[in-house]
Amino acid sequence: MTDTPGLAPNHVPLTPLSLLDWATTVYPEHTAVIHGEQHYSYAAYNLRCRRLASALQRRGARPGSTVAAMLPNIPAMLEAHYGVPMAGCVLNAINIRLDARTIAFILDHGEAQVLITDTGFSPVMKEALALTSRRLLVVDVDDPLGPGGERLGDLDYEALLAEGDGGFQWQWPASEMDTISLNYTSGTTGNPKGVLYHHRGAHQGAFSNIIACQMARHPTYLWTLPMFHCNGWRFPWTLPAVAGTSVCLRAVDPAEIFRSIQANKVTHFCGAPLVLNMLCNAPEAASLKLGHEVTAYVGGAAPPAAVISALERIGIHVVHLYGLTETYGPSHYCAWQSEWDDLDVNKRAEKTARQGVRYLTIEDSMVADPKTLEPVQMDGRTMGEIMVRGNSVMTGYLKNPDATAEAFRGGWYHTGDLAVWHPDGYLEIKDRAKDVIISGGENISTIEVEGILYAHPAVLEAAVVAAPSERWGETPCAFVTLRPGKQATAEEIIAYCRDNMAHFKVPRHIIFGELPKTSTGKIQKFVLRDQAAELKDDAAVKK
Repeated sequence: MTDTPGLAPNHVPLTPLSLLDWATTVYPEHTAVIHGEQHYSYAAYNLRCRRLASALQRRGARPGSTVAAMLPNIPAMLEAHYGVPMAGCVLNAINIRLDARTIAFILDHGEAQVLITDTGFSPVMKEALALTSRRLLVVDVDDPLGPGGERLGDLDYEALLAEGDGGFQWQWPASEMDTISLNYTSGTTGNPKGVLYHHRGAHQGAFSNIIACQMARHPTYLWTLPMFHCNGWRFPWTLPAVAGTSVCLRAVDPAEIFRSIQANKVTHFCGAPLVLNMLCNAPEAASLKLGHEVTAYVGGAAPPAAVISALERIGIHVVHLYGLTETYGPSHYCAWQSEWDDLDVNKRAEKTARQGVRYLTIEDSMVADPKTLEPVQMDGRTMGEIMVRGNSVMTGYLKNPDATAEAFRGGWYHTGDLAVWHPDGYLEIKDRAKDVIISGGENISTIEVEGILYAHPAVLEAAVVAAPSERWGETPCAFVTLRPGKQATAEEIIAYCRDNMAHFKVPRHIIFGELPKTSTGKIQKFVLRDQAAELKDDAAVKK
């Protein structure tokens, strides 16, 4: 059990750490984690988390210290979600798709003292560590299912665990509003913003997942969703509350996903529309029919009816979610209504493609005028901004009080997403006020990409908008005006971008020409969006 001195008998700070203790006490031998041939019981899982917490403290980590993790969906990442906060520290799970300069910024801005990194990411992490101003304790994870790679630290992860005490008694947070994790989101600025999560929100969010996703006891969850993304939408903390089993997955591979679903009797998984599109277009999908019920929860752009229909034929039911990093992942979901059962697949897809109604831990949400805060009419036509407030809303942005105040103005968290409100209370997103591009489930700041383009010596002006992509949902499209007397090909500009940003942010389309502007000189992005909407994935350049 945990050390709880001074706690009142009728008020205990909420924290998801207690959920692992519960699962270990009630179902110690139930399988908690599967990774290839490795199977950990809840007793073993809890032991490893406590050893990690103990070892971190013995290595000098103090309450409030940041522990960064550059890891795929493997056991070490699950263990970090408990072991790091058990030590009183803050977990900073880093997006494994980022470039070295952005990673170095995150390590510096978040003041990381420890870095746990998979050797498969050694090339980018070696460059990032050379760029950071911090001296970190670097711990290497050499995953037996990984590709291997250079060890960057002086300590192996398993050796670190061996230093720890399996009987370590973690202490309750002094306040449930203490920070449990730090997640970075690109938002609409070049440098990412650090989003702070508190123990209360993580605890409440864990339970809201159970209800929204209709999880019974002992579900089996496949990790198709990256755990670096909003702490895996809180599912590392959800699963112990229902004594569920986590099935790890290093990378999204349709054949392996289908194999694992069948072999491990997977009941739930989450991901971006890209994942669902890959599954329904995989060769296995043509003849596969699952023998048990599986539910997939999808965020980002709504999957098309054809994808939903194809997955239903396989035996996978699709539920649409909506949220942001600032809301710990999902804040809304498309709660199913029984009267939709008799609709044809296209009509059902229209219903399920909506972003839906609030999670139970979002105490209130509305679609409203962003200036007056007056709710819009529920007519399915009038647009407003989605605003929320509740327990699963961030504490704020790290070291950025102005951005926090702006996001929380009027007593609501302003999402920046524009939506309509239907008569039945379900909301549906129509546009993104902040011009963020969501590609494969990842946010791309158009301002960041434009900043790189403007740095090219031949570029006079640049504007970036989203172009449709069957594979990724959206990809960046760059409209570029060259400097007089300067020459550059689309291939040269794309290569320049690849050298200066994460590859998933690189524009797939470069369109040269004069940019449309208002009388005051402002670029008319709505005109560019209309042009980009006509592009195809194979139309990479246009002169």
